[in-house]
Amino acid sequence: MSKPVSIIMIEDDEGHARLIERNIRRSGVNNEIVPFSDGTTAVRYLFGNDGSGLDHKGEALLILLDLNLPDMGGIEILQRVKENKHLKSTPVVVLTTTDDSQEIKRCYELGCNVYITKPVNYESFANAIRQLGLFFSVIQVPPAAI
Repeated sequence: MSKPVSIIMIEDDEGHARLIERNIRRSGVNNEIVPFSDGTTAVRYLFGNDGSGLDHKGEALLILLDLNLPDMGGIEILQRVKENKHLKSTPVVVLTTTDDSQEIKRCYELGCNVYITKPVNYESFANAIRQLGLFFSVIQVPPAAI
């Protein structure tokens, strides 16, 4: 029996974070959501004190990543996750206001699994997150590598 997937949400906008969590819940996903409002704390959690990423061995994680964070770029976090032997199979969903085609291309080249541009309109954003929640309810996520 595999462990339930923990959703690691790295989002500095508190309003967006609440909206994301509320609409993921509305879509019927009850998985643990671990929120981070900055990259430094999120990286410390993901990679552990020794920086190896071994802390989450055997856990199934899914990362929801905003690219525009106050302290470090989301692209840097994405790159570090995908270069880490323990975390590289962790799905990363980039959820950001940036719709620059070069940035989208770069994220996919680095290994992001899904890139979603946050709609400006509240209702569209809420709807996009509910659909993302439905997606979360059916995808299979591998545990962190040993």
